Amino acid sequence: MKRKFLEAEWKHLIMANYAVDPALLQPYLPAGTELDLWEGNCYVSLVGFMFQQTKVLGIKIPLHVNFEEVNLRFYVRHKHNGMWKRGVVFISEIVPKPAIAFVANTFYNEHYRTCRMKHRIEQTVDWLYVGYQWKHRGAWNSISVVADPDPLPMLAGSEEEFITEHYWGYSKTTAEKTTEYAVEHPRWKVHRVETYEVRCDFGKLYGDVFAGLTHAKPDSVLLAEGAEVVVRSKRVIG
Repeated sequence: MKRKFLEAEWKHLIMANYAVDPALLQPYLPAGTELDLWEGNCYVSLVGFMFQQTKVLGIKIPLHVNFEEVNLRFYVRHKHNGMWKRGVVFISEIVPKPAIAFVANTFYNEHYRTCRMKHRIEQTVDWLYVGYQWKHRGAWNSISVVADPDPLPMLAGSEEEFITEHYWGYSKTTAEKTTEYAVEHPRWKVHRVETYEVRCDFGKLYGDVFAGLTHAKPDSVLLAEGAEVVVRSKRVIG
């Protein structure tokens, strides 16, 4: 088993999911992977969440323990020894800590960048509010939900299960080589989302190919409770 590279808690994960034309994502596919579809639909997800109690190689780095992340990702699978591994590919990840971006980009071939970020999480007996904001080119983007405060188990075969139950990460090393790493976490519970708001300039953040999502309505919006996560050391596949 690969050693633990990163340990953390991922908490309060908002996932806004958009069905897109599969051809849009073909240029981003790492070698050895193919798009993973749910009921024939190809999804990209805008995800905002909290990193908490973060440790790299078992060490907590001062001022880099608790912070926000927002990423745009899509879903793939890779066949290994006759079995499918289901994973995600990140188009871009945003954090407020330059050192986190440097480590992820250098060692995992990811696409991190840094922006000013903030969050607000409030809970009463009746509702839970979770919101994330990030500033890019002088403008604030945001994603937020109001949800039932009591999380529930995911239903087997549900869209929530498909979106959250991917346990591998893949990124391009070269046109022929791919970085693969395992992401371990228990099965998450989810909160019933009552209302949501997405204000994101996808074109400016992720390129013109995604500009059509700026005014599109998400096909679904989820809020996962989250839990402890372990990211294992990488390997390169062909």
